[in-house]
Amino acid sequence: MSQNYPSVLLENAVNELSSLPGVGRRTALRLALHILRRDAGYTERLSASLLALRNEIKYCRECHNICDSDLCGICGNLSRDHSTVCVVENVKEVMAIENTAQFHGVYHVLGGIISPVDGVGPADLEINSLVERVASGDVKEIILALRATMEGDTTNFYLFRKLERFNVAISVIAQGISVGDEIEYADEVTLGRSIINRVNFNDSLNKK
Repeated sequence: MSQNYPSVLLENAVNELSSLPGVGRRTALRLALHILRRDAGYTERLSASLLALRNEIKYCRECHNICDSDLCGICGNLSRDHSTVCVVENVKEVMAIENTAQFHGVYHVLGGIISPVDGVGPADLEINSLVERVASGDVKEIILALRATMEGDTTNFYLFRKLERFNVAISVIAQGISVGDEIEYADEVTLGRSIINRVNFNDSLNKK
């Protein structure tokens, strides 16, 4: 038994909770004690929801967004503009852009960005499926909405080279997002304006 904890069971719970992003050991301890103070039904519901999330979650066959069925609610919505596809890094960016209520197209979730330092290459991302969507001829515009970092720029350029042979407009979100910022943390007004005021990818290259 650890000298810092009165119970090995408590320590084990703290170890697991502190492995979550942004959760230190002190916060993990507070969470564990909070769970311990609640009734058993609360803990069972919490455990059941996490297990269901892990075991039953699906990924949209079209855009790779998280969903409860084979097709997400956005891709299945016929009122959306399916000819305009916004390419994002992760599901969190889909949620952030949706909160702006300024984009009415559909999405394509890459599942990351190209980062050789982290061992992430093009083959690790949903790039081939994006190329297939564009090759189908139904897409008229691709909006690249990746983070304004070296890795984001590298991914943007790679995607541009893969897609430039198709008859499709390729644009990037306007520079309302500061360099180094992640899309999910941008305020809704700034993010919404960046989507609306997007620029042609070639024009963005000429400015650099």
